[in-house]
Amino acid sequence: MTLKEKYNDLLELGKKLNVKDGDVREEGGKLYIKGTTEYQLEKDLLWDKIKTYANWENEIAADIKTTKSEVYGMYTVKSGDTLSKLAKQLFGNAKRYMEIFNLNKDILKDPNLIKVGQVLKLPFKS
Repeated sequence: MTLKEKYNDLLELGKKLNVKDGDVREEGGKLYIKGTTEYQLEKDLLWDKIKTYANWENEIAADIKTTKSEVYGMYTVKSGDTLSKLAKQLFGNAKRYMEIFNLNKDILKDPNLIKVGQVLKLPFKS
């Protein structure tokens, strides 16, 4: 099995996250991955995926950059989402939901009223 085959799920995630300027090459027993994500959120999702593979430290050399740094990322609200669920997922603490609300006061009037399809800015984890 080639490294590209082993890490196929990772490469598919890169496509799903719309990584730009991507370059993947296998050389000398290592998989070299290069690309640019829009936000830090997508970069972190790629690194989180990389770290799920056994022996990744010896098999992957990744150079992932981001183009935007004003917010951590963007999130499209899905059915069942709440700001506290997003805060729990993002920060590990549901009580930090007001940080998301405060960053999105331009489109949100009440932290308890978010709508499916709204695109929210996500604050950095800090």
